[in-house]
Amino acid sequence: MNTSLLKKSVLAALLAGTFFTAHAALKVGDTLPDLASFKLEGKLPDNLKGKIVIVDFWASWCLPCAESFPVLDELQKKYGDKLVIIGVNVDEKAPNMDKFLKKHPVSFTVVRDGERKLVAAVSPETMPTSFILDGTGKVRFLHGGFHGETTRKEYLSEIETLLK
Repeated sequence: MNTSLLKKSVLAALLAGTFFTAHAALKVGDTLPDLASFKLEGKLPDNLKGKIVIVDFWASWCLPCAESFPVLDELQKKYGDKLVIIGVNVDEKAPNMDKFLKKHPVSFTVVRDGERKLVAAVSPETMPTSFILDGTGKVRFLHGGFHGETTRKEYLSEIETLLK
């Protein structure tokens, strides 16, 4: 790994600690706040009621986020209209998000929380943080970080559990 990339990664990790609290304010059993009330940039899906929803908080500087995007995209394609994935970008500058999405195109919904109001309400513990919601909007599963195949298998198992 080159020194410049290492320095950027360390800086991003340190900055993440200043932007996010140590524990998620939104936890398993809680109901996700109404996303439409946060003035997110981008178009939210029209109807989430009755669907399994993954709300994934991510940033362009987050290396595990780049690893998680193909898995989330795979899940969206596999489960189709039974699952809604919403990627919530927390970058300060929209061009950083746009550049990331050009490198990592996805079929799921992506919005940006430029004012960080949703982030303040939810307090994700790390990047990425994913909340898996049942059909009523209640958080059933929570993932802090992305751990490759382990997280992928957990997502699959959790979605299958919610489909029963």
